[in-house]
Amino acid sequence: MTYEHGHILVVDDHKTNRLKLALGLKQQGHTTADAENGRQALDLLREQSFDLVLLDILMPEMDGYEVLAEMKKDSILRDIPVIVISAQDEMSSVVKGIELGAEDYLPKTFDPVLLKARISACLEKKRLRDQEVEYLRQVLQVTKAAAAVESNNFDADSLTGVAAREDELGQLARVFQRMALEVYAREQRLKQQVQELRIEIDRTRQAQQVDQITGTDYFKTLRRKAQDLRGNLEDTEEE
Repeated sequence: MTYEHGHILVVDDHKTNRLKLALGLKQQGHTTADAENGRQALDLLREQSFDLVLLDILMPEMDGYEVLAEMKKDSILRDIPVIVISAQDEMSSVVKGIELGAEDYLPKTFDPVLLKARISACLEKKRLRDQEVEYLRQVLQVTKAAAAVESNNFDADSLTGVAAREDELGQLARVFQRMALEVYAREQRLKQQVQELRIEIDRTRQAQQVDQITGTDYFKTLRRKAQDLRGNLEDTEEE
């Protein structure tokens, strides 16, 4: 999908209106899906990824107002732009729809030029919103990485996507990766040095303990007796 050509959901209880809108959209390079009532529209919105919704207001079973309300309650659907479709004598319905979160409106007897202009404007807003959401998501990744460093659970690969950016956030991620890896390397060297120092301390302590034992009068006496015994054994063997 490109933002010049989007995937658009057409919602209208009249099949003729759906087909007319779908034809106009396809001629402009968009792909479409359609729903004949609000409940079906919500099901499709949760099953597929759409860039825009063209929504009729007055429908049986679930009208356009209810669809707008449900979309705004959903953390994923709330960012999909909606253009309400209305007859010329339904302006009060258009106003209410916009108050409920619709981006714009389109008359049922639409002009293709007007259709293209309003859809292009909504798709551009969607593009900017998607960029903002992705930026905030990646900022959150950097924040989580900082917490991971503090808990000694940092994975440098977790920032690979952010580091690929060419803006200031990407630069921050690259610097953070490098610094975190340097900190980790220093910690590992320090741990190795501490381990080596412990081994040296153990060796020194053992040597001191040996010196303390061999320096006692008792040990010296045992050593003299051992030497005397060895000497006696050697004399006996010579005889």
